[in-house]
Formats: sequence, structure tokens, C-alpha cells
Amino acid sequence: MKKGLIFILLGMLSIIFLSCQRGSDQAGGAPRIAFVMKTANNPFFIDMQKGAEEEARKLGVNLVVQAAEREVDVEKQMQIIENLIQAKVAALCVTPSGSREIVAAIDKANRAGIPVVIVDTRVDAKALGESKGKIASFIGSDNYEGGKLAGEFIAKKLGGKGKVAVLEGIPGHETGDSRLRGFRDALKATPGIEIVASQTANWERDQGFNVFQNILQSHPEVQAVFACSDLMALGAVEAIAAAKKTGQITVVGFDASDEARQAVLTGTMDATVAQSPATMGAMAVENAYRLIKGEQIKEEVVVPIRLVTKDSASANTNK
Repeated sequence: MKKGLIFILLGMLSIIFLSCQRGSDQAGGAPRIAFVMKTANNPFFIDMQKGAEEEARKLGVNLVVQAAEREVDVEKQMQIIENLIQAKVAALCVTPSGSREIVAAIDKANRAGIPVVIVDTRVDAKALGESKGKIASFIGSDNYEGGKLAGEFIAKKLGGKGKVAVLEGIPGHETGDSRLRGFRDALKATPGIEIVASQTANWERDQGFNVFQNILQSHPEVQAVFACSDLMALGAVEAIAAAKKTGQITVVGFDASDEARQAVLTGTMDATVAQSPATMGAMAVENAYRLIKGEQIKEEVVVPIRLVTKDSASANTNK
């Protein structure tokens, strides 16, 4: 009787052990892929999540999506990733809130044998090289080229001469820095365009409003603004309306969110750069799944970008 009980207990322990193997869903053995975004409150990342979830359904994987409340909360994102590593997910897809800070999490995932797919924002190459950490793939658009598109559009819109303001992302973060660099480089070809103010609004709409309102007070001659994200651009649109200057200042954003497209259609914004977040999300999950299966994937996948103006805003190219 005792031997029988021992065998039963051993059998139960084996079942529990098997069900808890890394990356498995206890209900049906489906691999668990974690997708950690910067935030779930930004339309850009909402679209990215939709794309990831749709692909996960197609592949039959268990997708866990988590994010900090604010894009600037790097520490919270690191805590989320740490917990997912401890939970032994099969693969990690991450849009880093901090290009350098994420390296420590990548190192931990490497030690745990969990492959990492980076999405949208590149990891700081120097920091990653120094740590000898490894990522399986980067999936995203060329933010530098997107910034150049915005700069070329504004230069043409102003006829090669005018005063411009910039709403930056978080300083030191690859995404915003690349967009800003591309924008500035584009304007070098048009010396008649002067950037009179360039300040961070931390990717947030309310800060976009406050910062651009202050810029308008100190530089009322501003004729155009480039915001490194649509949320900041929409904040600038509200500041322009409050100053009773709607239609007098060219506004260009980045992300081509539904609200930004609508603003382009109605004329309160002039353009926005589309970079297909839903496609990024889907491709991240697909590549993570292929890694779990032991397949080879590309080290880098560049998602096409395009400038959305009034002529093209009605086409749903963001999805």
C-alpha cells in the first residue's frame, strides 16, 4: 500500500514538473511568448499589441503582453522583464524604454536561455557590446529616414525659408534621437530653415501642449513644428488652437495614429510618418515562435515607412 502511494505521488510530481517546463502553457502545452511594450496607453503600442495578438492566435501560442503605465518608467519595465524571466517564458519580445538600461535584462535572459527579439527601439550597440549580451533579432522601421522625410516635407512646405520648433522624445533614447538626427540632417540642405527651439516633451500629449505653448510664447514667429511622436504633435495642435493660430503653423508628427490621420484630414496637422506598428508586433511574435522551434531568423527586419499627408491619410496604411 505504501509503495502504491509512493508511485502515485511520484506520478503526480512528474505531471507537475512537465506542466511547468519553461515556456509551456499548463493547459495545453502551448509555448509562452512574452511581449513587453513601453506602454499600453499609446495608440502606436495598442496597434502593435493587436498585431502581436492576431499572429499569436494564428500560430497557437500563448502570448503574455505587459507594459508599464508610462513610457518613461524604465525601472517598471525592467521589473516586468525580470518577473517574466523568473516565470521561464519561452521567448521575450521587447520594445525597450531605455536603449542602455535594457542591456542588463538582455544579459539575464541570455543566462536563462531565453531568446530576445527587440522591437521598434534599438539597443545601445556600445552597451550591448561591452556586456557581450546577445539579441536574436531587431524588428523595426528606420527612424532616421522617417525624421528625414519629415524634415524634407517641412522644408518644401515653407518654401525653403522659415523658423521651426521641435518636440523631442526622451533624450538618450534611440528612437527619438534617430528621428531628431534625421530631421536635422534633412534641414542642412536648406540653410534658410532655422530651428529656433528644440525641447523634450517625453512622448506625452500633455507635455507636448505645455512645452509648445511655452515655445509659442517665447518664439511667436514659429512657422512649423516637428514632433517626434503623434501624441506630442496632437498636444502641439491643442496649444496652437489655444493661441488662436490654427492653420498658421505647419505640424508634422510621427506614428500615423488614427487620431493623427484624422487631424491631417481636417487640416490641423499637415503630415505624419507611418511605420506599421501592427506589422512589427506580428513579425516579432512570428520570429520568436520560429526561434522556439529552433529555426534561423534574420538578425534585422526593417519595416517600411511612408509619409502620410492629406492625400493619403484616408488609406489605412498604419495597420
